[in-house]
Amino acid sequence: MIRLTILLALLPVVGLAQTPMTAEEFEAYVVGKTLTYAEGGRIFGTEQYLSGRRVRWAFTQDICQDGTWFQRNEQICFVYDNHAEDLQCWTFWHDGGRLRAHFVGDPDGHELTEVEQSQTPLHCAGPDVGA
Repeated sequence: MIRLTILLALLPVVGLAQTPMTAEEFEAYVVGKTLTYAEGGRIFGTEQYLSGRRVRWAFTQDICQDGTWFQRNEQICFVYDNHAEDLQCWTFWHDGGRLRAHFVGDPDGHELTEVEQSQTPLHCAGPDVGA
């Protein structure tokens, strides 16, 4: 009985740890930063978070894509200029001082973890460099 009481007492704490970030919390954490994300221990890509809810994203060794983000329910959704028809929605959580993100609607549990953070702008390779 004591074990059950302790378990029930911990449930609200566990639930709070899994509460997705609001747009305001997300914005306060990311603006002015460039975050690198990994999936399963492998670098997935890097995103620079600019003011005005603007972003610059690049998969590793790929061309940068500019876009914007907004909140929809408990999700943070991204729209990139070159792929305006492809809405990318994620839920974000704080996890040990880093971000964790789950791709919405993915039954396989596509999840990214922040592995690096800097204030350096995203280095963009590609055909528009120097144009």
